[in-house]
Amino acid sequence: MRILGIDPGLRTTGFGVIDQEGAALRYVASGTITTHQLDTKALPARLKVLFDGVGEVVERYRPDCASIEIVFVNVNPQSTLLLGQARGALVTALVHAHLPVAEYTALQMKQAVVGYGRADKTQVQEMVRRLLDLPGLPGPDAADALGLAITHAHAGAAMARMAQADGLGAGAGSYKAGRSR
Repeated sequence: MRILGIDPGLRTTGFGVIDQEGAALRYVASGTITTHQLDTKALPARLKVLFDGVGEVVERYRPDCASIEIVFVNVNPQSTLLLGQARGALVTALVHAHLPVAEYTALQMKQAVVGYGRADKTQVQEMVRRLLDLPGLPGPDAADALGLAITHAHAGAAMARMAQADGLGAGAGSYKAGRSR
């Protein structure tokens, strides 16, 4: 199974792709999608860069599923709203590509990768390097994205079984046409 991990950010979004064969994990690719070259007031253009960027990653690496970090409210409500919009564009791009999307908190990812939910970025980078036998440290955003993919590799099967048992598989929602003239 090929897993795409996404660490959402409006300025820099990390992505990481791994292959899982049984318990073995293999690094495929990682990197970032950036919008810092655009005016910070050009929100729609920045969201389009993120949407298109994830589309390119999906097209190139053909993942079977995706995992993305759940964003929490931080000190600055405006920053939280902007990050939420970036995350929405990223999730929409993944769903548009017909990928199942799993969501994990940063604490869950750090617990799964490092064994400690309050680990710092350098600890995540080092453990990702070790788990995937990389020659050097990935950048912090790419490391978080790879960590989300690793988390899904470890937790995804159990979560899929729970969703099936609860009847939450594909097709749980529906679209009903509204009124038109």
